[in-house]
Amino acid sequence: MPALHPSRQPEQPNAGPQSGAAGPLWFAGPRARSLLRAETRAMERVLAGIPALPWVCVGAEGAECPHSESGRGLHLRRGAGGFDGALRCALPWPLASETFGAVLLQHALDDGFGDTEAVLGECMRILAPGGVLWLAALNPWSPYRARWCRAGLSAHGPGYWQATLARAGFPADAVSLQWLGPRWRPDDGEAGVGAADRLRAGIALTVSKRVHAAIPPAALRKLRLQTGLGSVRTHAGVLRQDPGPKP
Repeated sequence: MPALHPSRQPEQPNAGPQSGAAGPLWFAGPRARSLLRAETRAMERVLAGIPALPWVCVGAEGAECPHSESGRGLHLRRGAGGFDGALRCALPWPLASETFGAVLLQHALDDGFGDTEAVLGECMRILAPGGVLWLAALNPWSPYRARWCRAGLSAHGPGYWQATLARAGFPADAVSLQWLGPRWRPDDGEAGVGAADRLRAGIALTVSKRVHAAIPPAALRKLRLQTGLGSVRTHAGVLRQDPGPKP
């Protein structure tokens, strides 16, 4: 009789040739599929709000970026040596400033490489005014963390991400938060913002790029000719003060 695998025990890291590789490869395994599916639906809702501008999706190895039928999407994969996919590069990205309507980071910062603020700074640079940054990360308070705890991944709470976004120039007071994916069972992959949803496997933060308007120059003071009784009195006072020509 084969040994039974207890459903309430933490699972081992992904088996196979990738088991000794870097932590981000966890997202290519079966235990991440439910979480990634929920995040894909969330990303599609973000992209529906920017129908005209191009967008960038940066995902961990195994993460699936949304499909772009219009060809406006640029897909990058995060790795130890930098980024590859649509182009192979390091930081800073060879992308024009203030060009993209959205940047989607799907667990691209859960690897613990230490350049989180540099990546967010690049997101700030390439986003157009009013553009949206969508950031998906692992939820350290979820019971689902038992399934990635030995995979070499890094998980931080919403407060950490809010402070990090603020240091990169994003408005910390305008960050919206959502919980995504399963709580414990892999097939429980929905989303929400309720109290019970705080135990879901992933969090997604959404924030828009604000641009401070230039301070307009002070308006010039306009002089107007006053008419009426006041001007008559002023004119009369001037006449009384004028002694006239001396004899």
